[in-house]
Amino acid sequence: MERDAAGRLTYDEPDYGDESGVRVTGRARTAAAASPFGGERNPDPCSLVMFGVTGDLAHRKLIPALYDLGCHGILPFGTTLVGYGRQAMDDEAFRSLMQQAIDDHYGVEVVDGDTCERILHRPRYVQGQFDDPEGFKRLAAVLDELDGRGSRGNRMFYLATPPSQFPVLVKQLGAAGLARPGATGGGRGQGDGAGPGWTRIVIEKPFGRDLETARDLDRVIGQVFDERQVYRIDHYLAKETVQNLLVLRFANVIFEPVWNRRYVDYVEITAAETLGVEHRAPYYEEAGALRDMITPHLIQLFSLVAMEPPAAFDADAVRDEKMKVLRAVRPIPAHAVDDWAVRAQYVAGRVEGKQVPGYREEERVAADSYTETYAALKLLVDNWRWEGVPFYLRTGKRMARRITEIAIHFKRPPVLLFRDAMAGGGLQPNVLVLRVQPDEGFSLTIESKVPGHAVALQPVAMDYSYGTTLNELPFSAYETVLVDAMEGDMTLFTRGDQAEEAWRIVGPVLEAWVSRPPRSIPIYEAGSWGPEAADALIARDGHTWRRPTKGDER
Repeated sequence: MERDAAGRLTYDEPDYGDESGVRVTGRARTAAAASPFGGERNPDPCSLVMFGVTGDLAHRKLIPALYDLGCHGILPFGTTLVGYGRQAMDDEAFRSLMQQAIDDHYGVEVVDGDTCERILHRPRYVQGQFDDPEGFKRLAAVLDELDGRGSRGNRMFYLATPPSQFPVLVKQLGAAGLARPGATGGGRGQGDGAGPGWTRIVIEKPFGRDLETARDLDRVIGQVFDERQVYRIDHYLAKETVQNLLVLRFANVIFEPVWNRRYVDYVEITAAETLGVEHRAPYYEEAGALRDMITPHLIQLFSLVAMEPPAAFDADAVRDEKMKVLRAVRPIPAHAVDDWAVRAQYVAGRVEGKQVPGYREEERVAADSYTETYAALKLLVDNWRWEGVPFYLRTGKRMARRITEIAIHFKRPPVLLFRDAMAGGGLQPNVLVLRVQPDEGFSLTIESKVPGHAVALQPVAMDYSYGTTLNELPFSAYETVLVDAMEGDMTLFTRGDQAEEAWRIVGPVLEAWVSRPPRSIPIYEAGSWGPEAADALIARDGHTWRRPTKGDER
C-alpha cells in the first residue's frame, strides 16, 4: 500500500482472497501482517446490521472504523453492512451516505477508492420504524438472502441509537425471530455455540439511567438474548493504553509488588474535554456528567486499576475480578454525599485561546439548567489490597486541556536522606501516569540527581508514547470494538452485573442530587481545571489534582 502523487492510497497488485477469508491486496497483505492486529486477528464474515445508521455515531466513528479495518486487511470478505432506519433511501443512496462519512473523516484526497469499493460493495438498506414489525420482516428477508452470499449465517446487530430505543429494538428483534438465542458462537473466553452461525448484539452506552432502569433493561434483554450474545460497549476500554494497563501490571514484576496500600498513596482517573455539549444538548440535559462519563467509563477504568490478578487472560476471568472489586467499593453514605462527590457547571471563559459561552448559553440548553458539566467522585475499596487508599474520579467539559489519564501516586520514602539537596518543594513522590488520550502512552516520574558537583535532585519523567515510538499509530477504539465483537471476544465489554454494580456505586449521589435540587450550582470558568469545591474534596485528604499541560507528563 503506497501513496500516489496526489496523496491517495494505492495498491500495486490485483485483489485476491486468502485462505482466512480476509479480502486483501498485495501490499495491504504485508501491512496487515505488520499491524498491531497482526495475523492473529481472524474475524468471521457477517451481516453487520446497524440501527441508527444515519446518526452521528455511525457517521463519525463506525463507518470510518470499517474503512480503517479494510485498509489494514482485517475486514472479512463476505461482510455486508445493512442499515436500518426511518429515513427513506435505497441501497445506492445508502452507499453514498457511507462514502460521505469516509470522505468527511479523512478528506477526499486521501481516501483509497479500491478499499472503499470493497467495503461499500453492495450495502443494503432497510427502511422502517424501530417499533414496526413489518420493517423487521423486511430485515429478516434481507438477512436470509445474505446468509447464502458469504456471511455464513453470522449476524451482528449494532444499536447506535438513543438509549430510549434499546428495549424497543430488542423486543422487535425477538418478535421477528432474529435473536436466535442458541447461536452464541465461539470466541475467546466463550464456549462453543450452536446453530447456523452466530448472532450478537452490541449496545452503546448509557446502559440505563440508574440501577432500576439498568435492571429493567437487563430483564428485557434477558428475555430475548443469551448473556453470551450481549456486548455492552465501552469504547474507552478498547483504547490501546487501557489494554496495556493489564500487561503493565501483570507482565512486569516490578509493578505488581507495589500495587497496593503499602506503597500507593492515592489514584486519580481523569477524563477532561475542551469541547462543550455541541449538538448533544437535549441528551446531556437529561444525563449530566456523572451519567455520561463516570458511570459507564471511569468506573470501568477504576475496576481495571484496582482488580486482583485474574486466573487467566480470558473474558470470564477478567470480568469476574472486575466484579469483585466493584462489590468491594464502600457505599457512599446518603447523609454525607457532599463529602464524596462534587458537581459543577461551566460558565463563559477562554478555551485554547478562544472565547466560549457558558453552558446555559449553549443552544437548546435551559436558561435555568442545573445539569452538571463537571463531576468528581471519591471511592474507597474495602479489601486488603486497597484499604485506606482513595480513588478520585473526575470528568468535565470545557476544561483547560483535553486529556484522559490514570495517575497512580506512590508514597514518599520513609527516610529522607537528601534533605539538603531538595528544592523548596521537597522530595516529589513517584507518579505512574497512563495516558489514554490524546497522546496514548505512559510515563513514570522518578527523582534524579542534577548533573554537577553538588548533590541536587530533580524529578524526571521516563516516557513512552505510542505515536512517536511505533511506525504507525494504534488502531482506533471502534476498530477494536468491531473486531472483538466479530471474533466473539468479550474481554473489553461490560457484563450486565458490572453495569448494575456501577449504578449501585453512584446511586446515593444520583438520589441526593435529584431529591435536593440546588438553588444554585457551583461554577467553574471554561478553560480552567474545574471548581474550587473539587479542589476542596481532594484537599481534605491532603492531596491535590494533577494539572498537566501540553508536553508536561508529570
